[in-house]
Amino acid sequence: MPDLPIRSARREDLPAIVALLADDAIGAARECPAEPLDPCYVAAFEAIEADSRNELFVLEEEGRLLGCFQLTYLPCLSAQGTERAQIESVRIASSARGRGLGERMLRWAMQRAQARGCTAMQLASDKRRTDARRFYERLGFTASHEGMKRPLG
Repeated sequence: MPDLPIRSARREDLPAIVALLADDAIGAARECPAEPLDPCYVAAFEAIEADSRNELFVLEEEGRLLGCFQLTYLPCLSAQGTERAQIESVRIASSARGRGLGERMLRWAMQRAQARGCTAMQLASDKRRTDARRFYERLGFTASHEGMKRPLG
């Protein structure tokens, strides 16, 4: 598995991160990677950066971003007040898939969450992303709950 650096995202990474988020049919329908970057992404980045319960990371190879993910730490009353980690916006550039980079990112994220004291990591994946679901299952994630969403507004 490649040992590429994973680091905290910086403001100047935003165009590449948004491009990663738009790098499939589902993401392309909801993201806007065009320059100049929509200010909504800057506002979201600033909110993540200002919140101690949120972290945004990137995986880099020779100055090129190949992956990204966000960790959110959730304090919970259930499970005896333990903290959980939610992982979101997990992406690997389509040109770099199949190299073990996604596994490296997820294992790194799990270690980081465990070191923080989290007792579980959870995620949601669009049902249309069947390859992603197989990937998560291979890493030990189980579809133990039925998630639901409702648009607001």
